[in-house]
This record gives sequence, C-alpha cells and structure tokens, in this order.
Amino acid sequence: MVKLAGRLGSRATGLHSCAFRFVTVSHRILQVFNRYLHMGGEEKSVDRIFAHLQARHEVSRCFFDSAEWKGADAPGLLGQARRLFYNADSRVRFEMATREARPDVALFHNLYPVASPSLYRAALDQGLPVIQYLHNFRPFCVSGTVYARGQLLPEALHGNYWREVTHASWQDSRAKSALFALMLKWLHASGWLHSVKAWVAISDFMRDRLVQAGVVQDRIFALRHSWDAMPEVPSREDAGYYLFLARLVEVKGVEPLLQAWAMLRAQLGELTPELRIGGEGPLEEMVRSASAANPSVKFLGMIGGDAKHEALARCRAVMVPSTWWEPLGLVVYEAYDFGKPVLAARSGGLIETVAHGATGRLHPPGDARAIMQDVLAMEAMGPEARATMGQTGRAWLLKETSVTAWQDQFDAILDRALSKR
Repeated sequence: MVKLAGRLGSRATGLHSCAFRFVTVSHRILQVFNRYLHMGGEEKSVDRIFAHLQARHEVSRCFFDSAEWKGADAPGLLGQARRLFYNADSRVRFEMATREARPDVALFHNLYPVASPSLYRAALDQGLPVIQYLHNFRPFCVSGTVYARGQLLPEALHGNYWREVTHASWQDSRAKSALFALMLKWLHASGWLHSVKAWVAISDFMRDRLVQAGVVQDRIFALRHSWDAMPEVPSREDAGYYLFLARLVEVKGVEPLLQAWAMLRAQLGELTPELRIGGEGPLEEMVRSASAANPSVKFLGMIGGDAKHEALARCRAVMVPSTWWEPLGLVVYEAYDFGKPVLAARSGGLIETVAHGATGRLHPPGDARAIMQDVLAMEAMGPEARATMGQTGRAWLLKETSVTAWQDQFDAILDRALSKR
C-alpha cells in the first residue's frame, strides 16, 4: 500500500510474505454488522465491501440494528446492560445465519450494542474463523475514537479506560461508559477474541497504534478502503467556497473550524470566502449559531445525492479538520474524485492520504489559527495551482484505491485467516 504523507513512497501493509493471488478461489463469507442509529460512512463502507467481495465470493449478510433497542418493544435498561455483555438472542440469529450460509469465514464489522460479544463465542464454538474489520478503535477502547472532551486518550488502547469513563465517552454517560469499559475488560480476558484470525485496520497509522497496544503483529493488516471513482471529473466552475461534510460531532473538528472562520471574518471582512457546512449531529445548534453570527458561514443541513455532488463539484477545497485520530477519512476520497484539494488535520490516516503542498495542506489538529492560515494560503494561490492540487489528488485516488488491488489484498488476508483455523 502506498503511503502519501508529503511525499510518495511505499511501506509494508502487514501482509509481509503473504503473496497476492492471481487465480481467485471463491469462498463463502458471512458479513456481520450492527447498524448505528444514523447511517454514516462506516455503513457505506460495509455496503461497498459487500459489493466488491461479491465479485469474487459468495457473500451472505447477518445484520443487527441499534434501533432494536429503541421504542416500546426495546429491552429495559437492565436487559440492555446484560445483553451488552452477552446477547443470547443475537447469538441464535447468528447461528441460524451460519447454518443457512455455511460460511468459510465470518467478516465482522461493528457488533455494538445489539450483536454483542456473544458472536465471538459462537464463532469460537463453531471453529469458524473471524476477520474483524476495524473502522474505528473498538474493541480496544470505549468511545471507538480514543478521544473525549477535547483530549486524545491513547492509554485506552492499552486497557486503561479510566479517563474514557470519567469523560463519559460513550453516549455522554459515565455509567454507560463504565459498563462498556467493564464489558471490554471482560471480553479481552475471556479468550473469545481468539476466534479472530485476522484484524483489518484501514490505515497504516491505525495498524501501527494497535500493534503498539499489543495486537499480535502477524494477525493485523492495513488495508485502505477501495473506491469506485467516477470515469471523469464533472466540469463545474470554482464558486469560491470551502466545504465541510461530516457528522456534526466534536471529533470532526467543527468547533476549531468555526473559530477559524470567525478569525477570517475579523481579518478579511466582506472578502472572507464562504464556508458551507453539510451534516447533522449534536453540534448542529453550534453551527446554526455561528451561521447567524458570521455571514461567511452557511449551514446546508444534511445533504446527499445530486445536492452533495453539486456542492463538491463547485467548491474550492474540502475541509477535514478532525481532532481525533481519524482512521482514514473517506471524505478525502470524495474530494479527490471531484478533483478538489483538501485542507486536513495532520492526524491519523489523514497523513497517508493528504500530501502537504501537493494535494492540499495539513494543519495541527484543533489549531484554528493554522486552519485560517491554510485557507489564506489557498486563497493566495492562482486557479491553475489549485486545479493542479486537485488533479494530483485525483491521480492518487485512481492509483491507490483500485478495486482490483483491494480485492487481491483482501484475498491474501482471507487466505491467512483460513490457514489459522
């Protein structure tokens, strides 16, 4: 896998001597995922993985839904607490799916809260190897983000969940965070994770952090997401605005982004370029207030489909100011697909996909003044220089996110997992 971090170069993916196959052997794969209450990038990635695996393998699905624990028919709080550790009903559903699909391997994504660790035990009892796709840092931390209340909490990856609990990192509740922490402690002590024959991180950065935290090195692999790139970049004029597309949550850097635009407005006045924000989430009121106070900030709400494509096609650059260790950041892929530069935080997997000065600019996470300086630098560039940045990003996307290459690498991981059953 090629790493892009201010230069073009290559490094190991964690596959080591695992050779890519040229003759594909089809396998039966059961994909398992617990949907979140709101659809986001992870669920879209799960769907894309399903589509790309179907081209080579027989793939079945066993899905759970967090919405099952909402409404009149939901289990009570004590029932939910018990099922978080071990949901016998979910195990039954999983075992029914394995009897029907007869899979060679189970591909796990998110399992929380409804699916629960009971699925690891069920796979272990069946002798069914598991490949665990890591879209965030669970099951190695409570929050999934290693971040809460404006702070990175890397000690969580080493099993120290105290600050995650005191910062109420799961569902803004100390009690629920403590419960989740106990579940993780119990899970890692149970031996049930021995069912996992391969862990798949979505960036080198993520893989390296988990190896440092004690994941066995020859069982964890870095496999960046593939992408179905458009055949051609849509022809649209640069309308001069900057675009932020993400859930409106703390880890996505909404607050420092708004602070940067307040500073830009104070310095440039009416000449301040417009910031357009698309998304929904708990910080929506903050965004609405900033939009009311700053004429250079426009809130789009949740956008998708043609509206999202039009917003990407006409923006000057895409903003990705994440304050956590962003595992990858698929919005960078989206920006490059439209030939747009990216102004991103120098954090997590973003340092592998955004090359400072070549495909965009990188700033220290959470540094509003640095964000402002990056925007000013972009404004000072001519249209040709900005277009070249976007074209360089597009070229990286076409080279580094090939579906065929992703399929080859996944098949190598699959072979390794099956060899350890």
